[in-house]
This record gives sequence, C-alpha cells and structure tokens, in this order.
Amino acid sequence: MTAAGHHPVPAARRPGGRWRRWRRGRPFTAGVLIALGGTEMLVTLRAPLGVLLHVGPQGLAAYLVPAVLVLCGVLLVATPQQRVFYAVLSLLLGLVSWLTSNLGGFLVGMLLALVGGALAFAWTPDKRRQPGGATGVPAAPAPQTGDPDDDAAGDPDDDTDDDELLPGLGTTHPTPADRG
Repeated sequence: MTAAGHHPVPAARRPGGRWRRWRRGRPFTAGVLIALGGTEMLVTLRAPLGVLLHVGPQGLAAYLVPAVLVLCGVLLVATPQQRVFYAVLSLLLGLVSWLTSNLGGFLVGMLLALVGGALAFAWTPDKRRQPGGATGVPAAPAPQTGDPDDDAAGDPDDDTDDDELLPGLGTTHPTPADRG
C-alpha cells in the first residue's frame, strides 16, 4: 500500500504502459524522423512556390528518393530486426536527396533523414529485458561446477582451469561444433 492507501498499479495496466514498452522495443524516434524527412521532401517537390530549386534530374529520382525514405521509416518501426539495413539506406538516400530533391527538401528533410538514420544505426535492443513482460530482474548467475578453491591455491593468472563455464554455453566442456 502507498501512503495514500491505494495499491500501486502495475506498469502493464498504467495508461501508456503497453505503448511505452512497444515504442521502446524498436527505433521508434529514428523511424519517425526518417519518415518525416521523406515526407518533407515530397511536400517541397509539390509546393506551389516560385522559389523551388531545380538542381539535378527532376524525373523519377526526385520522387523515388523521398518515397523510399518514408518507406524506410515505416519499415524501421515495423521490423526493427532489419534496422542496420534501413539505417544505412536512409543515410545514403538522405545524402542523395541533396542532388535530387530540391537540395534535400531545403536541407530540412535531408537533416531529418540523416539524424534519423544515425539514431537507427546507433539503436540497440535492451538485452536486460526478458520477453513476456518480465520485470527486468537480472537472471541468477549460472552455477559453477568444480572446486571453487582451484584458483585460490594456484596462480590467479593461470588460464588452464577447465572447470569454468564457457561464455554462452551451459557446460564446461564444449562439443566439437562449439570449438569451431
């Protein structure tokens, strides 16, 4: 019970709790910035302004680059497993937009795409969280097999201790496939 006499509400039932978990489980901000950058470039191509700059080929590439950027932003949010591919593609298309889409949508769209691509490239999933809505409590360490006093009697720099668990394996003795 809290000081006010109310029971605390679990994170899954708080307003925005599920949305927040979903959003943090993917490069959401990066995808939105990339999609906004592509949209801004498309808008500047269709804007009825007399100051539109016509630099580079104004054919298919002028519409294709921003459209692919919008698609990259949406796919980045939908499939975060492919984030590196979409990030690199967004960075390249953001730079290409300088030549094809009115100086990258008057620099604004290009900068949005470049910042979003950099954020997507730098984003990593949270490895501490466990699937299924776990509370983020770290897992118990793997049990050590063998005598715990082996290193106490010997040289601490001795790397010949065969009783230590290998990283990523649940056994002290690797199979031939694990050895490479």
